[in-house]
Amino acid sequence: MRIHAGDDARFHLRDGGSVVEERIAVDLNPNPVLRDVVIEDDDVNALATGRGAAGEQQRQGEQRTMNSHRVSLHFASMKAVVLLSGGLDSATVLAIAKREGRSCYALSFAYGQRHGVELAAAQRVAQSIGVHEHVVFPMDLRLFGGSALTAEIDVPKDAAGAAGIPVTYVPARNTIFLSLALGYAESREAQEIWIGVNAVDFSGYPDCRPEFLDAFQRVIVTGTRSGLEHGEPRLIAPLVTMSKADIIRRGASLGVDFSLTHSCYDPDPRGLACGHCDSCILRKRGFEEAGVTDPTAYLSG
Repeated sequence: MRIHAGDDARFHLRDGGSVVEERIAVDLNPNPVLRDVVIEDDDVNALATGRGAAGEQQRQGEQRTMNSHRVSLHFASMKAVVLLSGGLDSATVLAIAKREGRSCYALSFAYGQRHGVELAAAQRVAQSIGVHEHVVFPMDLRLFGGSALTAEIDVPKDAAGAAGIPVTYVPARNTIFLSLALGYAESREAQEIWIGVNAVDFSGYPDCRPEFLDAFQRVIVTGTRSGLEHGEPRLIAPLVTMSKADIIRRGASLGVDFSLTHSCYDPDPRGLACGHCDSCILRKRGFEEAGVTDPTAYLSG
C-alpha cells in the first residue's frame, strides 16, 4: 500500500492477538520530506484517507491485508520552482527555500525589460546560493508595451508612495510568470512554487497581494493534472507580509550576498542604480531601517 504526501493514515497492526493502532500524518513541511510510505505486514489492516496536500481533494479510503514483515519509509527532497528576478526579494526567497531543504529549480524571464542587468544578477544569485537548474525563459512583452519597463515611457523618479498604480506596472506580469512557472513545475514534478512578492513595502501592484495568490492557487487546483490529483504545486510567498527591512534582515541572516542583486528600474549603461525610482527608494530605505550596509552602487546626485 502506498500513502502519498498530504495523506492522513491509520494502520491497525496485529501484535500477539491485540490490535495496535499507529497513526501517521504525512506532512509536506519537514526536511527531509516524507514522500511515500509503503506498509507491508502479515496481519496489517491499513485504512488510508487522502486529503491531498492542499485539502482540495478526497481519495476513497481503502482497506487491505498485507503479506510480509517490513515497514519501509521513502524520503526525497521536495522540489520547488523559485521565481528569480535578480532582486533582493527573490534572492532572499531562494535562500529561504534552500534553508528549508528544497531542491530548487530557478526560473527567470527575459521579457524585454529595459535592461539585462537584472538577468545577470539572477545568474549570479543562482550560482551563489546554488540551484538544481536555472532556466531563463525568453519572451518579448514589448510586443504589448503598456509599461515603463517594456515601452518608451519614462520611469517615474522620486514618486514612491504616490496614489494609484505606477506606470512601472507590467500588465498581468505575475499572472504570466506564474502560469509559466506552473508549467515548469508540472514538468519537473515540483510540489511548490516560491515567489518573492510583497504587499507591504511595494509599489501597489495588484498582482503582489495575497488575494491574487489565493486566486492563482485555485487555478492550480482546478486547472492542472497535478492540482486535481495532488493539490499541488502549492504557492509559497514567505515575504508577502514582511517589511523591506525585515526581508533584508532575513536575507542577511541566511548569508545572502546583496551585492550580487539588482533592484533599479532605470540603471545607467554601466548598471549603476539611479537611486530615485520606486524600487531604489524602497531598497535604500529598507537597508537603512534594517541597519544593514547597502552595497548598491548608485549614480551620484
